[in-house]
Amino acid sequence: MFVILGYFITFGCVFGVFVAHGGNVNVLLEALPFEMITIGGAALGALIVNNQPKVLKATMAAIPAALKGNKYTKARYMDLMALLYDILQKARKEGLMAIEGDVENPKESALFTKYPGVGTDHHVVEFMTDYLRMMVSGNLNAHEIEALMDSEIETHHQEAHAPVAALTRLAGALPAFGIVAAVLGVVNTMGSVGQPPAVLGGMIASALVGTFLGILLAYGLVEPLAGLLEQKAEDAAKEFECIKSTLLASMQGYNPATAIEFGRKVLFSTDRPTFIELESHVKGKK
Repeated sequence: MFVILGYFITFGCVFGVFVAHGGNVNVLLEALPFEMITIGGAALGALIVNNQPKVLKATMAAIPAALKGNKYTKARYMDLMALLYDILQKARKEGLMAIEGDVENPKESALFTKYPGVGTDHHVVEFMTDYLRMMVSGNLNAHEIEALMDSEIETHHQEAHAPVAALTRLAGALPAFGIVAAVLGVVNTMGSVGQPPAVLGGMIASALVGTFLGILLAYGLVEPLAGLLEQKAEDAAKEFECIKSTLLASMQGYNPATAIEFGRKVLFSTDRPTFIELESHVKGKK
């Protein structure tokens, strides 16, 4: 919703002021299809050349997701920590082997299905169960598991930032493609120097639309989208860091209530529940 609102304000103000100052909309409308094909086609081709298929696929999937609201909310984090608490509490009371069934088959686990928001998220469940499985096996110590977690989080971070980097590079290229379109328009105009001044003026105006569109699309459309995806990637990383801190605290001997407090502290202050809020939520889910 806010993304659409932001675009509406950006383009509404740009074109609204142009019209309010007596700008000729017909010039824009006549030149727009040709300039968009020139700039958009060149940008699309460069995007394909500049990125591997896996990055292109991730970018195409990330753009629609960016238009949706942020799923990393306080309520989601509270469910995540309540799930961690339930798992660790069961392991504490019944032994680590008691959670083996939950870890091996989370889709059928009453603990995971109790929290559908995070319990059905493939990335969260896989990250959590992989390290719970290592805890159950008892073959690795806390420092070794922490190193593995850091490596996996860094890999996830790089993958999440691939679409961001692709769109950022595209935003940097769009003004140049706008200049290319404008130069072609000027070349076309110079080939018609015998035309009346009124005709030449219209042709030059059409050529300048290319520069205008390239800059507007770069800084009004693509770059803000890349910035939004980067922020969402940081939010996603916080979720993994929360799981990491909680599980490591548990491995170091802290009780479940204290362990989830370690996880709570790594969250951004805007999404972090208070101690009382989290405690009430965990008790309410019992």
